[in-house]
Amino acid sequence: MDLPLPAEGIAKTKQERAYRAIREAILNGLLQAEDRLPSTRLLAQRWGIARGTLEAVFERLQLEGYILRQVGSGSRVSAVIPDSYLKAVSDSRGTARALGASASVSDKSTHSGADHRAKVGVPFVARLANPKLLAPTEWAEHLQRAMAGMTLDQMCNVEPQGTLALREQIARYLRNHRGIACQAEHLLITNGIRHGIDLVARCVLRPGDHVVVEDPGYPAVHRIFAQAGASLLYAPIDEQGLDLRGLSDAVDCRLAYVTPAHQSPLGVIMSATRRLELLDWAQRHDGWIIEDDYDSEFNYHRAPLPALKSIDSMQRVIYCGSFNQALFSNLRLGYLIAPPQLHDQILTLWHTVGRSVGVSEQLGLAAFMRGPAFLRHLRRARQEYQGLRDILLETLQTHAAGCFRISGEHAGFHLILWLTPGQNQPRLIEAAKQAGILLHPLSQFCHQHELAPAFVLGFAALTRAQAKTASCKLAELLQVDAI
Repeated sequence: MDLPLPAEGIAKTKQERAYRAIREAILNGLLQAEDRLPSTRLLAQRWGIARGTLEAVFERLQLEGYILRQVGSGSRVSAVIPDSYLKAVSDSRGTARALGASASVSDKSTHSGADHRAKVGVPFVARLANPKLLAPTEWAEHLQRAMAGMTLDQMCNVEPQGTLALREQIARYLRNHRGIACQAEHLLITNGIRHGIDLVARCVLRPGDHVVVEDPGYPAVHRIFAQAGASLLYAPIDEQGLDLRGLSDAVDCRLAYVTPAHQSPLGVIMSATRRLELLDWAQRHDGWIIEDDYDSEFNYHRAPLPALKSIDSMQRVIYCGSFNQALFSNLRLGYLIAPPQLHDQILTLWHTVGRSVGVSEQLGLAAFMRGPAFLRHLRRARQEYQGLRDILLETLQTHAAGCFRISGEHAGFHLILWLTPGQNQPRLIEAAKQAGILLHPLSQFCHQHELAPAFVLGFAALTRAQAKTASCKLAELLQVDAI
C-alpha cells in the first residue's frame, strides 16, 4: 500500500509527518483492523526517512493502541474503527473546519473519594500535589512581574472567557503537548475542573437526562451531575478503559464523563479502539463527552498519549484541565474547550454567574508559561514524583513481597494496592490509622460494580524520608495481616 506523506507544513518534523500519515490512514479506514503495514525498511525507502525515525513512529503507534507489532510477522492494525465513525468523518470533510480555524467562536464573545481536608505529609493521601516543588518566592516573582506590567484596561476590563495572554499560553501548551489543534478564542478560563464540569452540566443537561460516568469514578463529579437533575449510568472499567458495551442503545444519553489519560482512580489508559467507540457513541446519540485530562502531565515511563480531543473530528468532546496538580492544589485555575455550538452558551452562563478568576493570577501564570520556567518545573516535578513512587514500590516489594499486587503506577499521584485473598481490609485500615497512615479503600470510588479489596495510595505530597518511613510501616502491616 502506497501511503501518502503529509506536506511539510502539516507537521514540524519528519517523525510527526510519518506518525500522522499512518494514524490518519487508520482513522479514515484506509487501513483497517488486521491489515498489515509496510515494513519500516520499505517506508524508509518510499518516504526518504531514516528507518530509526520510523521505528520510533511504529513504537508510538503501538503504545497508543493503533497497531500491534510481533517479531517475525511484522506490524498490523489493531484499532477497530466503528463504521459510523468513518461515515461521519467522510460526511464532514467538505464542511467541517479544523478547530484551530473555526470562525463560529468569537474572541469577544480535587479529585477525591472522600472530600476530606487533605494535608501535606500525611501518608497516603491521594491526589494532593507537593507545594514545596514550586517555591512561594518563585510564584510571587511571576505575580509581581505581571502586576507591574498590568495596564488599567487589564485591571478593569477582563474578558469574560479569561485574559488573552493566559489563553494564548494554554493554547500553545495544548497544541505542543496534548495534540489539540486549538487557538486562544476556543478557551474559557475556569476555577478548576469541577467548575468547568458544573458549567457544562448546567448548559447541556435537563432534569431526567442520562449521564454515563465511570465506575469506579470521581464522586464529586457524580454529585455535580446529580444536582443538575441527571440520572447516572455507571459504566465499568476494564484494561482498555470505559466499557460501554453494557449500555442499551435504547437509553437516550446526553453526556459521558471520562478520564482517558489516567482513569480516576484505577489508572487505566483508554485504548485507541475505546476512544473511537466513545466518539462514535456520542455521534450516534447526539451526545457530548467531557474529557477530564487528569494526570496527563505526569507519565513516568513514556510520553502521554494525545488527548481524546485531538481526534475529535465530529466536535463532540468538551475538554477540561487545570493547574492544581501541575503547580499547587489551591491555585484553583483551570480551562475548558467547548465545541463551537456550545461555546457561546457556556460563556454566557459563566458571565452570568460571575465566578471569575483573579486577573493577577491569570497574568502571573501567563508570565510563568511564557518562558522556560513552566516546562522546567514540570520536568522537575515529574522526576520528584517518580522518585517518590519508586521508593514506595521498592520498599513494599523488599519487605512485603507476595502480600499485595500493584496497578496504575505508570502515571499520576497515586497507585492501586490490591490485597491478597484472606487479608482483612477493615483491620488494616484501623492498624494504619494507629500508625499515622491514611488508607483510602478503593470501594469509596465504586458504585454498582464491586471490585476486589484494594487501597488508593497517594505519594506525591510526601518527602522522600516520609515516603520511606510510611512504606516500611505499611509493609509491616501487610506482612502481619497476611500471617
